[in-house]
Amino acid sequence: MPKREAPRCPAPRIRYREALARDAGDQAEVFHHAVMQGASAHYTRPQRDAWVSALPRDASAWAARQALYTTLVAECDGRCVGFLELEPHAGRIVTLYVWPSLARRGIGSTLLIHAERLLIERGVSRASIEASLMLAMGLERRGWRDLGHEYVERNGERLSRHRLEKSLVALQT
Repeated sequence: MPKREAPRCPAPRIRYREALARDAGDQAEVFHHAVMQGASAHYTRPQRDAWVSALPRDASAWAARQALYTTLVAECDGRCVGFLELEPHAGRIVTLYVWPSLARRGIGSTLLIHAERLLIERGVSRASIEASLMLAMGLERRGWRDLGHEYVERNGERLSRHRLEKSLVALQT
């Protein structure tokens, strides 16, 4: 599979929107690089290999996921550089990934804000997520409550994660 170059967004102009079928290939690459590079300080190479093997690095698989989940993307120069998958009826954030070189610039936080707003608009009062070790601390700083530590198995590797939840409150303006 051809490798995609890292997105170039020195002073990124990020646009947030719902995913389109054309985003699926970029989603596959964002997921792969976020896990393999972005999670390297928290998970071993075998753990990261097992994690990425759980979802194909193939656009058609990610396009199929768009039919299962409400998918929000962060777009820079016409390319998806981050995304969040959501089950609105359950108030569950399924995934949140950002291209590693663009991490810590507020892209993931902004995707979460949009997801929380969407859930509130649908009458959901509580959101939940099973977060990786690298994501959990940032979520706690954003008002999420840690419900505990758990393990998930991927291809024979145990991956540590945290279950978190957040009460959603609509603000009066």
